[in-house]
Amino acid sequence: MSSSIKILLVEDDPSLGFVVQDILSVAGYKVHLSRDGKEGLKQFNSHSYDLCILDVMMPKKDGFELAKDIRKVNKEVPIVFLTAKSLTEDKVEGFRSGGDDYITKPFSNEEFLLRLEAILRRNKLTTEEESSPLFEIGSYTFNPENYELSSGAYLKVLTKKEASILKILCEHRNQVIERELITNLVWGDDSYFVGRSLDVFITKLRKYLKQDEAVSIKNVHGVGFKLESI
Repeated sequence: MSSSIKILLVEDDPSLGFVVQDILSVAGYKVHLSRDGKEGLKQFNSHSYDLCILDVMMPKKDGFELAKDIRKVNKEVPIVFLTAKSLTEDKVEGFRSGGDDYITKPFSNEEFLLRLEAILRRNKLTTEEESSPLFEIGSYTFNPENYELSSGAYLKVLTKKEASILKILCEHRNQVIERELITNLVWGDDSYFVGRSLDVFITKLRKYLKQDEAVSIKNVHGVGFKLESI
């Protein structure tokens, strides 16, 4: 399997995390190891991954909750649960959470790798790097790769967090996205103070987009935000 395949591994057990990371690295995969669900969600938003391997029992955000959040922003990336829970109802919950496979511990290294390869083949992954798409927001063009928001002669280079928030809103244009999901994706936290920081960033983005009256970021009280554009 090509070394260009990138895997997000979220496992709170340090020993098992290192073992699984080593198995995957020896097999030629690039692996990022996160220690809990919130950190894993932030990493998922910050980088592009071809496959996610999630432990189920984790602090802060368990694997099922993490999978549901990932599915809210990405319907296609394969998700594999790695867990000691082997009851049928646990497996059912895993698939309902958006999982593609459910591997119970302990497991055979060979079977583990073969199942991952099968999932990657089914998803027809290519090894070519894909550039980030440009988003058209009314009269604006947003390039999330270089953080540039432009409209005619107007050009604004956003900060990394501003660009991350706008990208999430663009990917869910004309849909309400929960504020807690945005804060967890961008900050890896959904505390009160992070929520206030999000409000500040939303205010800045509204200012950057004010030239086009057909574009707005609506606050849906008690839920989140919605980017509206014609």
